[in-house]
This record gives sequence, structure tokens and C-alpha cells, in this order.
Amino acid sequence: MLVVLSGLPGTGKTTIGKALARRRAATYVRVDEIEHALKQGANSARDIGPEGYLVAFAIASSNLKVGNLVIGDSVNPVPESRCGWRSVATELGSPVLDVEVICSDETEHRRRVETRTADIVGFEPPTWAYVKARDYAAWTEDRLVLDTAVLNVGAAVSQIEARIDALIGKAASGA
Repeated sequence: MLVVLSGLPGTGKTTIGKALARRRAATYVRVDEIEHALKQGANSARDIGPEGYLVAFAIASSNLKVGNLVIGDSVNPVPESRCGWRSVATELGSPVLDVEVICSDETEHRRRVETRTADIVGFEPPTWAYVKARDYAAWTEDRLVLDTAVLNVGAAVSQIEARIDALIGKAASGA
């Protein structure tokens, strides 16, 4: 099964994703880490376009093929990236759960962005101005929306786990 965590920087995707990966012993695939490694390898600060997502899709596919639960962590700002994740799972007949992580409290969201430290060596977290200016297309697809302004990490993970269990049960029953 593939769980895709999406949302703007600073909403809590990574914190939730890592907690879920620990609880479920899942494969965790973070596009920020992949993009950072690609930029380091190219010795460039340039925007690498879709390359990070394409690598993430390939890693997710490899792990789904061997039966792992995979958690994808990325902004997914456009329908094309969201569709890319879903295609990985669909091509393998694997259930997929889209999760949009938001923080409806702008003051809290800004505080998180401005006070966080990078957990990737050499990575510069985005500024609040960057987050506010970022293109982020409204969702039209069905998804689980988690608002971290009102949910703590444990509650968010529990909601995802309930959906995972329901989807796995549905897939097992052939429904």
C-alpha cells in the first residue's frame, strides 16, 4: 500500500510521516532528501524539476513490489505530481491513500516555518515568504485532510492508520 503525504512546507508532513513509518515499519520516501542529494551530486543549486519526484516514484515502486507499506512525503503542489504517485500504486494494483496535511492557523504555520531547523545536512529550509509564494493547486481528488492546527502527531497518525486498515481490509475482501 502507498500512503502519500502532501502539503506546504511546515504543515507537519515529515513529522507525521516519520511517526507513521516507525509505527508501521514502513518504507519512508521523502522528496526533499532526494532533491537535495541530486543537487549535491550535480553541485548545483538549480531547480531540478520533476527529477526528484521521478526518483521517489521509482523507489516507491520497488518497495511496493516487495510488499512494503510505502509512505511518500512531498509537497505535491500540482495535479501531475499527485497523479504520478497514484499511478505508481495503480500500476501495481496497490491501494493508495492520499493525505493532505494543512495548518489552518497561519500564525502557527509561520512560527513552524520560521523556527524549524533542517534535519538534512546542508539543506536550507524554505522561508515563510517562499512558502506563501509557492504555487499550490487546489485539490480536486478525494483525500484525507489532516489539520495540524487542531491535531497532534499521534491523532494524525491514528487517523491515517484507521484509513490504512480500512483500505487493506477492502482490498483483501476484493471490494
